Amino acid sequence: MKRIILFVLTNVLVVTVLGIVASLLGVNRYLTSSGLDLGSLLGFALVMGFGGAIISLLISKPMAKWTSGVRVINQPQNADEAWIVETVRKLAEKANIGMPEVGIFEGDPNAFATGAFKNSALVAVSTGLLQGMTHEEIEAVIAHEIAHVANGDMVTMTLIQGVMNTFVVFLSRVIGYAVDSFLRKGDERSSGPGIGYMITTIVLDIVLGFAASMVVAWFSRHREFRADAGSAQLMGRRQPMINALARLGGLHTGELPKSVAAFGIAGGVGQLFATHPPIEERIAALQNSQG
Repeated sequence: MKRIILFVLTNVLVVTVLGIVASLLGVNRYLTSSGLDLGSLLGFALVMGFGGAIISLLISKPMAKWTSGVRVINQPQNADEAWIVETVRKLAEKANIGMPEVGIFEGDPNAFATGAFKNSALVAVSTGLLQGMTHEEIEAVIAHEIAHVANGDMVTMTLIQGVMNTFVVFLSRVIGYAVDSFLRKGDERSSGPGIGYMITTIVLDIVLGFAASMVVAWFSRHREFRADAGSAQLMGRRQPMINALARLGGLHTGELPKSVAAFGIAGGVGQLFATHPPIEERIAALQNSQG
């Protein structure tokens, strides 16, 4: 329930802020008495598309902590926590990035990395992962998350999401205006957007939004293969990551909040909207890689 409330409140706040920005810039007045102002519409689409994605990126760390219940390890309380922090430190130095915050959250086996900047990221692992894997497998999983950070995957996915959002907002309104104009052809008494525009825009926002999500998910799956390879490179060999993936394939992996699901070690399998490829494909890719 806490996750749902935070998700709703965050989205309402983001939409409100973006609406205010669009109003201040004047780009929300793209429907004029003389027709559709494509320049203003493009500006509106860019504000709504990239604005939401960038705000989500900037607040990704605190949102991940709140929604996942992450406890940041400021001072290790036992040998396991000290080992995790030292492992992250060692791998971060190898990857040439700043030391991330390190956290633990309660739940089934999983891990994720998030944050807007390479040198101030967050890497978190679940209690289920710590209890169900060997130290070498856990290190490989942490290396996978460090590779996400080093590859700049958070920023890359934000840019891709921003581009997709912009296309959705722009196209849905252009098509909505065209449909509305066709339906009201010859009606000189009416002015402003009609019911055809409103319904078409809402429907296309949903339909094109689903299509955009499939494109973003495809990029996310491609990025997982790179992070797996990055883990093998940081570890100096492929087998630890292969073993970790094989073990994950036999475990019930934990569900992550939507805001960080794409950066977890495990996710949905075999679906167009899945952020992660099937475990078998990831293992095969590592086995067939050079080195």
